[in-house]
Amino acid sequence: MRFEVIGPIADVEVIASGPGVRVLTYLRKVYGRGRWRKLKGIAMIRLPNGALRRVELHWYEAHGIGKKDLKIKRYLEER
Repeated sequence: MRFEVIGPIADVEVIASGPGVRVLTYLRKVYGRGRWRKLKGIAMIRLPNGALRRVELHWYEAHGIGKKDLKIKRYLEER
């Protein structure tokens, strides 16, 4: 599902880093070597149907490479 992040991502926390990242081999193969970390945070997004929702996002990030593979983990408020 495609979505657009509206505004900044708040309450960012590191979930895993270094060898604790389970898909480290995949990340290095697709995006290159780096100090990969898995992070989570809260953001407002716009869904393809135009609805705005507040969600918890998870993604991978490495210095010089940026945010990759953003995923919606859960919706935080009802419509």
